[in-house]
Amino acid sequence: MRVLPALLACAAYAAVDGSVRNETTGKPQAGATVTIYQFSAAGPEPLESVKTDAQGNWKIDKPFSGRGFIQTAFDGVTYNHSLRPGAPTTNIALVVYASSPARGKDVVSTNHMMLLEPRGDKLSVRESYFFENTSNKTWNDPANGTLRFHVHAEPLGPVEVNATAPQGIPIRRAAEKSARPGEMKVDFPIKPGETRIDLSYTLPYQNPSKLPLKFLTHAQQAMIAVPNGVELKGDGLKTEGREPTTQASIFRVEKDTLNLEISGAGEMPSAQGEGASEGPKVEQIRARPYDKLYQILGISFAILGIGGALLYRREDTK
Repeated sequence: MRVLPALLACAAYAAVDGSVRNETTGKPQAGATVTIYQFSAAGPEPLESVKTDAQGNWKIDKPFSGRGFIQTAFDGVTYNHSLRPGAPTTNIALVVYASSPARGKDVVSTNHMMLLEPRGDKLSVRESYFFENTSNKTWNDPANGTLRFHVHAEPLGPVEVNATAPQGIPIRRAAEKSARPGEMKVDFPIKPGETRIDLSYTLPYQNPSKLPLKFLTHAQQAMIAVPNGVELKGDGLKTEGREPTTQASIFRVEKDTLNLEISGAGEMPSAQGEGASEGPKVEQIRARPYDKLYQILGISFAILGIGGALLYRREDTK
């Protein structure tokens, strides 16, 4: 009578195996490091690491159950694969890519959204960059960073960075100072697919203030939003109107170097049920090509190019 429970226990704690394929070469990848992590109360814990064989195959015999993920390290970049309860644990197909420090023509920054919120003697800046990599290589440049940005004054505290790989979840990254004054960089590999990098930092502010902006990472479409009660003006900005619910002003950026004037004070209302400490909430939702719907702190802005800009609010249903 005890045979069945024993068999079920073996099934629940079975070995995990699979293969790794290099999508750049189209061949099985030997020598990749595969590590299995299991979630616990203390967070993800590594159970075991193995190398793939000449045919790209791997097997981990250490018992695994519950939730976790598999991390494959190859060519200086890691790739994650989620493991959920009840999901198959055998013949798992993992994918890696060759990496290059050179940014190819198939890696573009499609969108850049900036939110400026002056309050008292501080200016809160939140930015989101979206990268599209349509090649079969990962762009990875630890020396120079894959995102470079400029701050015209010393930030009041650390620059917070959240980066999201394709089909990934946001993870913390560090913003480092580069050799040139005012320039900072983020080292985060841009894998095939869409990658998003969010920045959040605070600068000193006087009302009114000069605001020199220099965009080191050129985006196909760049927008700046300021809350109601804040005035922003200067060459290189095209007014897209006001969002009707919050009366926030939206501007299209037409130059990579701007000398702006900002005055007033204001902040965007948080989405219902969200705390202000959660950090930047800038999310891009696909519509037609080059038509994007942005969510900034729970407020969504649609930017449409037909017959002028149309701005509207959409409730977050997630």
